[in-house]
Amino acid sequence: MVWDSRSSSLQGVKIYNAVQPFTDYEPAIKWDGEWHITIEVFRDLGTAFAAVLVLIFILMVGWFRSFLTPLIVMVAIPFSLVGILPAHGLMGAFFTATSMIGFMAGAGIVVRNSIILVDFIELRVAEGMSLAEAVVDAGAVRFRPMLLTALAVVVGASVILADPIFQGLAIALMAGEIASLLISRMAVPVLYFMAYNREAKPAKPSPSAPGSGPGVR
Repeated sequence: MVWDSRSSSLQGVKIYNAVQPFTDYEPAIKWDGEWHITIEVFRDLGTAFAAVLVLIFILMVGWFRSFLTPLIVMVAIPFSLVGILPAHGLMGAFFTATSMIGFMAGAGIVVRNSIILVDFIELRVAEGMSLAEAVVDAGAVRFRPMLLTALAVVVGASVILADPIFQGLAIALMAGEIASLLISRMAVPVLYFMAYNREAKPAKPSPSAPGSGPGVR
C-alpha cells in the first residue's frame, strides 16, 4: 500500500470518518474513533431537544391561546448560551455531551421564568394597567422569584462542578441560568411590549387620580 499525500489516503484503501464501513471484505481505515460517538450523541440530543421544543410550544399555544406569545417566551432559551460558552472557555472545559444536557435542562427553567413574566404582564393589563407600566412592573416584581430559582440551581450544580465527567453539566446549568436571568428579565418584557403595543388599549384613568376629572387638561 502506498500513501498518497495529495488525497491524504492510502491507495486502494478507503478511509471512513463518522461512518462505519459497508463491508468487512475490503480493507478500510476508520480515523474518527470517539469522535464518531460524539457526533451520534449530539445528533440524538439535538433531535430530542427539537422535539421537546415543539411539545413546549404546543402546550403554551393551548394555554395562552396565541401563537406569538409562546415564541416570545421561548426566545429566551438561546440567551443561556451567552453565559454557557464563555464559561466553558474561562474554566478551560470542553463543550461535551453533559454540557448539552445541562443546556437542555436549563431551557425548562428559562421557559418557566419567561412564563412568569408574561403571565404577570397579562394579569396587570387585565386589571386595567397600561401595557408599558405592566411591562416595567413585571421586570421589577417578578425578579425576586427568578433570582431565587437561579441561585438554587447554582448552589445545587456547584456540588458536581469539580467532577471531571459532569463538570460540563454544572457549568451549563450555573452559567446558563445566570445569563438568562439577567437577559430575559429585560428582553422578554421588551419583546412582549413590541409585539402587543399596537393592540394594547389605553388604561382607564382612575377617578381619584389627579388631573383625571372632566375639564382638566
